[in-house]
Amino acid sequence: MNTQTIPTAEPFFFQGGRTGVLLVHGFTGTPKEMRWMGEYLHKNGYTVLGIRLAGHATAPEDMRASRWTDWIASVEDGFNLLSNSVDRIFIAGLSMGGALSLLMSTRLNVAGVIAMSTPCLLPGDRHYPAWFIRLYGTFIKYMPKSKEAPGASWFDKEAYKLQVSYPQNPIRSIAELKLLLRELQSALPRVNRPVLLIHSKNDKYVLPENMELIYNGLTNVSDKTKLYVTESGHVVTRDAERQRVFDSALKFIQRVEAPI
Repeated sequence: MNTQTIPTAEPFFFQGGRTGVLLVHGFTGTPKEMRWMGEYLHKNGYTVLGIRLAGHATAPEDMRASRWTDWIASVEDGFNLLSNSVDRIFIAGLSMGGALSLLMSTRLNVAGVIAMSTPCLLPGDRHYPAWFIRLYGTFIKYMPKSKEAPGASWFDKEAYKLQVSYPQNPIRSIAELKLLLRELQSALPRVNRPVLLIHSKNDKYVLPENMELIYNGLTNVSDKTKLYVTESGHVVTRDAERQRVFDSALKFIQRVEAPI
């Protein structure tokens, strides 16, 4: 059978108890980067849905054709699907998925948010407006993700070999990410659900100060927690310290759930 989705990068659903967790992958990433986390949470009794964001896990041209509003719609669709199977939903996202999770917690009835490796500002954010990036992207379609060799910032090199994502960043999509982060920045004061923020001090892709900016922007969240890890690069759900990330997420969900 031929499929458009990259093999091993498909969305996933694991039926469990009456509490659900919606897992949202990152920019140029795939549901696969959330799958180990999903398997762990399911093993601990939760119903889990790992969605595929529009334009992802297929071909980079599909991502260039997607807009930030399409990514929001993907999250909303996942939330509505999962709502059919559970009584309450936590939302957890990596990188851009973390930004989407925080933003959508102001639009959807979620029980809590776990945002990992989440950006608040892009490098050079004030120098390059979205319209300029979009225009530039019509002439130059893609740019390298990093100046380093692929996988150089990963601590678990074996895990990196299994990673599936687009090899380059579509420049047109960076403009969309910038617009999404602008929405996030204005939405942070409206977030009022419990939040767990996780970031690696060795994240060279989304610098750790982003977590501090988000934490300080959550002015209406009484239950907010920061966790720094060190033995990971950007993809904390797949890298060497992933088990600590999973355990922390589980304890957060259990603690927030307890009074219900």
